[in-house]
Amino acid sequence: MKQFYAHSANPQGQRHRLVDHLKEVAGLAKKFADKFGAGDLAYWAGLWHDLGKFQPAFQEYLLKCEGEPEKTHRGPDHKGAGVLLAQKHLEPLVFLIVGHHGGLPNSVDLKTIWLLEKSNSSASQETVSIAKSKGIQIEPQSSLLPPNFVKTPLDAEFFIRMLFSSLVDADFLDTESHFNQKNLEKRGVYPPLTELWKCFDENQSKITDKSSDQLNTIRNEVYENCLDAAELPPGFFRLTVPTGGGKTRSSMAFGLKHVIRHRMDRVIVAIPYTSIIEQTADVYRGIFGKEAVLEHHSAVIYDESDNVDNGTSWARLAAQNWDAPIIVTTTVQLFESLLSSKTSKCRKLHNIANSVIILDEVQTLPTKLLASILDVLRQLVDHYKVTVVFCTATQPALEDSPYLKGIKEIREIVEEPGKLFCVMKRVDYEKPRKDEKWDWRRVAEKMRQTSQCLAIVNTKDDAVSLLSAIDEPSVLHLSTLLCGAHRRDVLGKVRVLLDEGKPCRLVSTQVVEAGVDLDFPLVLRAIGPLDRIVQAAGRCNRNGKMKKHGHVVVFNPVDAKMVPGDYRTGTDTAFSIMNLEGFDFHDPKVYEDYFKKLYQAVNTDAKKIQESRENLNYKVVDDKFKMIDDANIPVVVRYRGFDEKNNEVDKIFSSIKYMPPSVALRKLQPYMINIKQYKFKQFQLEGLIIEIADGLYEWCGAYDKVRGLMASGRNPEEFVV
Repeated sequence: MKQFYAHSANPQGQRHRLVDHLKEVAGLAKKFADKFGAGDLAYWAGLWHDLGKFQPAFQEYLLKCEGEPEKTHRGPDHKGAGVLLAQKHLEPLVFLIVGHHGGLPNSVDLKTIWLLEKSNSSASQETVSIAKSKGIQIEPQSSLLPPNFVKTPLDAEFFIRMLFSSLVDADFLDTESHFNQKNLEKRGVYPPLTELWKCFDENQSKITDKSSDQLNTIRNEVYENCLDAAELPPGFFRLTVPTGGGKTRSSMAFGLKHVIRHRMDRVIVAIPYTSIIEQTADVYRGIFGKEAVLEHHSAVIYDESDNVDNGTSWARLAAQNWDAPIIVTTTVQLFESLLSSKTSKCRKLHNIANSVIILDEVQTLPTKLLASILDVLRQLVDHYKVTVVFCTATQPALEDSPYLKGIKEIREIVEEPGKLFCVMKRVDYEKPRKDEKWDWRRVAEKMRQTSQCLAIVNTKDDAVSLLSAIDEPSVLHLSTLLCGAHRRDVLGKVRVLLDEGKPCRLVSTQVVEAGVDLDFPLVLRAIGPLDRIVQAAGRCNRNGKMKKHGHVVVFNPVDAKMVPGDYRTGTDTAFSIMNLEGFDFHDPKVYEDYFKKLYQAVNTDAKKIQESRENLNYKVVDDKFKMIDDANIPVVVRYRGFDEKNNEVDKIFSSIKYMPPSVALRKLQPYMINIKQYKFKQFQLEGLIIEIADGLYEWCGAYDKVRGLMASGRNPEEFVV
């Protein structure tokens, strides 16, 4: 009897039987989609997705591929038979069949594909007949219908995404089991959630018993509130806690207890900045062990050559589909995956179902994308058994309102957060006067009046201007003009100086605001969006150890370069609201009023993504939905440390030709700075950037040990992301 195959031979010389592949993918896809009531649809999508491989031309193609990768040759299209069946039984499944290799298509493109397949329908019918003869059940015994919750175009759009995820992950996993059984054996081996809770509870008890001071008492109250709220039914929650209130641990306590109580699968923590992610992931790994925590963001590079014992290979595999019990990721990674058309990003979506999502520093969500973000969150909570927790000290006004299609019901985990803010008051604010502006010399003079001071400005150009005004060799600087290794060294030096009570003056952009553990007695903050000002204040008397309150001075720079768009709108809104009678930085309701005014002043669907979603144009949505707008290219700088003795970059460059590209990239990551794409070619023409390996570039211009990357006569906002 003639055999038909799905893939060419694996390293052991075994071919992958097509009948086995179709049935395995169908079964896996059904298992994944059963979580949201669509198992039957996923089953048939799995059974049909590679049906075209029964055609003789495709089998001949596989023979040509023996002994070499299949990608060496472009095989015949194998989607036609599946497309015809999907069109006949449930048209939306066509998106899955067409996109299972190349990604979800636009609906407008499907018309062309459908006409092409219709013209070749006789060949597809012949393929279907062959599949039947090999024991593949082709026709469902009953009508295929989407779940009852799919009622609107946006419901349908997101449902297709989740169904697509179930199919493509099942396809990848079964193909992987054929070519690399060892990888499959590494997947899904995690400690049970109840065991993780035991680890967490034991770790928490050590902290609880450590001290009974006021701060620890407040943190324990927040923790107990989170445990109580975890018993409530799934949905939307809000955790409003001042800086230092212990929300990193308490939100995880809520997440773990909630998933256990409601038989959910995992906790996903999404954080806006990689600097916070790294320290948060380290905290969780210290509690749960590295085998339970997946850290997934753009700065993590998984090395194929490392073995599984150090966790790297496991992490690389888990990052593909997020099957770990605890995920720590960026909000960029989370939402750009949820609205992506690409198979690689969509694989993980079905594992987001039946999970708790903790959105840390939720106020940082980009306002121009808020309509799409909130709709996706509603879809997840209403239809896919997800609980969402909004965490921050400055809660945005995300409820449903005339100016924002928001969330209808958000439950407070801490019932009276205002009391927390009052009790935990650690700073006094000084607001800018209406008509008073400070030049950089005045800011510099204010910094010189105290031995320890942090000044936060809005742009890299402003930071350089303030550095020039201070003109002291001991001043320190933090911004994205510095590579990651340089920023870590600066932070390390700052912490040592602060702990030892020595003079320390630091000029920074917003990179220092969220989650960075610094504790200055005086913070100067250039006028900016209200939530950013409060984040800056979190670096002042952070640990509450001062005998009196810290001092936060908000000033209006005379020559400032303002970030355009929503940031400028937020700054203008903050300035107006600060001048209202009765304004109090320590009142959580102030931030609700601020965000209400902000959302009325900005377009929360500026790119008209919702319209593209309603029209099922997936690739268009993918192109439009970018949480970070500027395209950029990383370049390596030869940073040598404060003592000029660090020659790590030189060592890597000297041996780079002997390294796998992934290894070289991982080693050089701490020494990279992102250059805006539109300036990159100009710098190449000027000889400031050279290519040292395929796709790897070095900065040959100036790199200052305080200011970082420099390009003479240019505003750094123009070229560094």
